Amino acid sequence: MPRLFTGIEIPPEIGEALARHRGGLPGARWVEPADYHVTLRFIGDVDGGLAEEIAVALGETRPRGALPLTLDGLASFGGDRPHALYARIVPSPALDELQAEQERLMRRLGLKPDSRRFTPHVTLARLRREATPGAVAHYLALQGGFAPLAFTAARFALYSARDSVGGGPYVVEAAYPLA
Repeated sequence: MPRLFTGIEIPPEIGEALARHRGGLPGARWVEPADYHVTLRFIGDVDGGLAEEIAVALGETRPRGALPLTLDGLASFGGDRPHALYARIVPSPALDELQAEQERLMRRLGLKPDSRRFTPHVTLARLRREATPGAVAHYLALQGGFAPLAFTAARFALYSARDSVGGGPYVVEAAYPLA
């Protein structure tokens, strides 16, 4: 039973720039740069038949132009209980529209709505308890700002992930051009 999600690949040069922020935070399990991506829709564990239906449905995504994206700094999820460190994606109506369309396609196939609000980001590390709020704040004060990193996404992908702590490695099962 594959665990699936859709996302946008991060170009190697952007991944290398983000990887420079690895280290210096106790309790962080760093994501491998080859696994950096922008999740559009987490799908979860599905059987093979539904996986095929999902792959076909994603092919129905309406054509749109390539998608310019910019990362502009680091932040964390979890507030007083931080659980992830990420690079922020500058808000983009076109990215929001792509994500919303994928949400509609997945609901049409009978999947439950995603309960989390879409916050476009690239996860850099998953945080254990040793990553206290104070340690995360200190890390972000030192590492959180950087010159914007921009790239243009020409496609999105359907990924599979093995069931593991910290995710990855991720496999592109199918790719879909945006134009």
